[in-house]
Amino acid sequence: MTTAVAAGNGGGARRVTLGTWPTPLEPMPRLARALGLGADDLWIKRDDLTGLGGGGNKVRKLEWTCGAAVEQGATVLVTTGAPQSNHARLTAAAGARLGLDVVLVLAGSPGTSASGNLALDGLLGATVVWAGDAGGRELEARAEEEAERLRGRGAVPALVPFGGSSVLGARGYVECGRELLAQAADPRTVVVALGSGGTMAGLVAALGPERVLGVHCGAVPEPAATVSALVTGLTGTHCAPGDLRIALDQVGEGYGALTEPVMEALIRTARAEGTVLDPVYTGRAMAGLMAAVEAGGIAPGRRTVFLHTGGLPGFFGHRATLTRAEAEVTARPSR
Repeated sequence: MTTAVAAGNGGGARRVTLGTWPTPLEPMPRLARALGLGADDLWIKRDDLTGLGGGGNKVRKLEWTCGAAVEQGATVLVTTGAPQSNHARLTAAAGARLGLDVVLVLAGSPGTSASGNLALDGLLGATVVWAGDAGGRELEARAEEEAERLRGRGAVPALVPFGGSSVLGARGYVECGRELLAQAADPRTVVVALGSGGTMAGLVAALGPERVLGVHCGAVPEPAATVSALVTGLTGTHCAPGDLRIALDQVGEGYGALTEPVMEALIRTARAEGTVLDPVYTGRAMAGLMAAVEAGGIAPGRRTVFLHTGGLPGFFGHRATLTRAEAEVTARPSR
């Protein structure tokens, strides 16, 4: 039977250590002042520095989902994602660390994406199965088929959920929320990219819905319902979608499409703080933070924490962003 690690709140589930904790919390005074905030108002939680496989937020989730897989005797991890999936890359890295094979079922076809995360998937030894023009449910079905095929060959596959976002995986961000409270006395707002939902859900469970602003990135069709279901599973108390703070205005033409506010956020953050964001997740989150400052939802005198969820390899797999970034290079005239 295929092992599934998506269900349940984890109970006494085993956790494996894959990252380096705690991640740093650092000030962003130059960017804060540029946005009209006080120098001490804006901080960054560096979950891009989690260590494993290039770092990123998925490591916290994988400690729980991979722990369950190991406990249940799995020999291969199977998960899904887009061609430049950070989760897929870090699942490949977790498998390498734990001595497990990894199969990645990715939307698209060979040649539609290159470099970035996909190159690292290969370096880390994962097997990629291309699923064509497939949405979330179709990818899940294809992953089930791959798991069944593997089981027929004598392997013990474990299905790791899309983005690592299950109630079990989201426990990693309950811990992150507690870690953050120990580092920062009283953050008024924590801004985070809302992809598959587990990162925001864990933070909400730890900090409360009023302190977490999720910036929707277009990865799931119903972000509020997705997050509220995960929070309810984590806390055992009903979380209504309307209780959540979610910015829906940064998706643009869709997941993966570069927008002008995101490009501006990438440039301003890089030039003010030397911090590189990616165009799909953290760039959207920073664009959402900047829009919230402009609208007055984030104000001077109140501490705001930006959660950097990683994704740097994806920057190098995003052609539109690379073209725009290269165009920003100022060449020194030859003599």
